[in-house]
Amino acid sequence: MLLLENDTIATSLLDILKYRAQYQSNKQAYIFLQNGETESGSLTYGELDRQARAIAAHLQSMPGERALLLYPSGLEFITAFFGCLYAGVIAVPVYPPRQNQKLSRLLSIVNDAQAKVALTTTSILADLEKRWEEAELAPVKLIATDTIETSELEIVPQSVTPETLAFLQYTSGSTGTPKGVMVTHGNIIHNQQLIHQAFSHSEKSIVVGWLPLFHDMGLIGHVLQPIYVGFPSILMSPLAFLQKPIRWLKAISKYRATTSGGPNFAYDFCVNKVQPEQLAHLDLSSWDLAFNGAEPIRAETLKQFAEKFAPCGFKYRAFYPCYGMAETTLFTTGGDKNQKPVIQGVKAQDLEQNAVVESEISSPLSRVFVGCGRPDMNTTLIIVNPKSLTRCEKDK
Repeated sequence: MLLLENDTIATSLLDILKYRAQYQSNKQAYIFLQNGETESGSLTYGELDRQARAIAAHLQSMPGERALLLYPSGLEFITAFFGCLYAGVIAVPVYPPRQNQKLSRLLSIVNDAQAKVALTTTSILADLEKRWEEAELAPVKLIATDTIETSELEIVPQSVTPETLAFLQYTSGSTGTPKGVMVTHGNIIHNQQLIHQAFSHSEKSIVVGWLPLFHDMGLIGHVLQPIYVGFPSILMSPLAFLQKPIRWLKAISKYRATTSGGPNFAYDFCVNKVQPEQLAHLDLSSWDLAFNGAEPIRAETLKQFAEKFAPCGFKYRAFYPCYGMAETTLFTTGGDKNQKPVIQGVKAQDLEQNAVVESEISSPLSRVFVGCGRPDMNTTLIIVNPKSLTRCEKDK
């Protein structure tokens, strides 16, 4: 539960943005690092609110419509997202298609979401206009929000309740057609409470992130959690990280980040790509929560990363294995921040028969698993048999 002025309880993201814009107008909200290194833009809460309202004034004639957000990682995505919330337009975060990339995935989302408008930047608009008609996307109106100036128009306040639909989060579609998840303001606020509590965040926290903002982990963790709690978020693009993973660690070191993370591969990538000579001026001692989720977590990865970056001040106990998915807004399970990751050996042969039998981690007959924590705050987790779709009995 987040209390605002006069002990008012925040029931939507708009409540929080309005509060911060009024009482913390000049406080830094977001910083974006061009190429993962140089500050190319920033937003205070006041600037975010003004820009979001300008976009909302442009969109307020279409409340309830679905709007694709076709942005690269950057501040334009954030202002457009909050602009949609102010206008009562349902944001649909989607990664802009690359040149020469087929638009089939985007077309399936447009049809499923029944999107009527697509918000983007001027640079992307020029490329999309040429390809739009060919892909049967002509009915979707394209709007470049970076040309919208601060408006003197008053936006008509939308009636927002916890049950009000805020945005549609589409799954990756890596194993099939992307599926849309309807996320309400109540869903967001509850999940923000979960993350706030599990990660022990405060206004003194600082997050550094490279995760794509159209993805649930990037959006919920690196855009919404910072404004929910009231701490700064330092952002870079996924490409900047993939080109040089040291950029991620340098940003954590420079901005004294307390929270950062990503899928397991990101830690492996740093172990394999960061050179010994690059460790000299790296200080990771401020990093006290290194979340790891979105794909299977390897105990060996945690061990190798901690050993390699221990001379830089990184502590193994900072690792925070967790599990999340778009269908639950994001955060589903996590452990105790103050404890080391839980590692468990299981007999491989028994596991093949769907039986879990504990064994020594060092045994060659074992498979080693990293615990992803437990549900919290009235979250119920049920293990279901994938064939019968019925609840599994204990020890089955």
